Amino acid sequence: MRELERAANDFLSQRRIAVAGVSRNSKETANLIFRKLRDSGHEVFPINPKAAEVEGAACYPDLASLPVKVDGLMIVTPPSAAKTLVDQCAALGISRVWMHRSFGSGSVSGEAVQACRQHGIHVIAGACPLMFCKPVDFGHKCIHWIARLTGQLPQGL
Repeated sequence: MRELERAANDFLSQRRIAVAGVSRNSKETANLIFRKLRDSGHEVFPINPKAAEVEGAACYPDLASLPVKVDGLMIVTPPSAAKTLVDQCAALGISRVWMHRSFGSGSVSGEAVQACRQHGIHVIAGACPLMFCKPVDFGHKCIHWIARLTGQLPQGL
C-alpha cells in the first residue's frame, strides 16, 4: 500500500498532466478526473482524437499535438487504446503513466503495462487518482477503503 501511495503522490506532484479519454459528456470518469486535477492546480491537457474542445479547454488528438511536454499521462480509455498511448509517451519522453481503474477492468492493459516497464516509464496500473488527489471526497475515501479491503488496488509497482 505504501508503494501505491508513494507512486500516486509522485504522479500527483507533477505540474503538467494529460488526461486521455475525456469526452464531450461531462459526466464521464475522465472528465471528473480532468476537472479535479485542473481544480487542484495542475496544468491539464485533454486528449481525445474526436473532440476539438472539452470542458472549455482545447482538446488534442494525441500527445504529440500538445503545445508543451507533459510530466505524466492519465489513461481513462478502453484498455485497447492504452498501448498506443504508452508508445506515444515513450517517443516523447513522458516518464509517468497512470491507467485508471476503479472497479472492473478500467483502462489497464497488460500489454501497455509491459511496454511501460520496457521503456522505463513509471506506471500505476489501476486505482483512481481521485482516491489520492487532495482533498479527497467522502465517496472516493470509501472506494479506496473498499478497494484496499478487497485487494483491488495495484501491487508491485
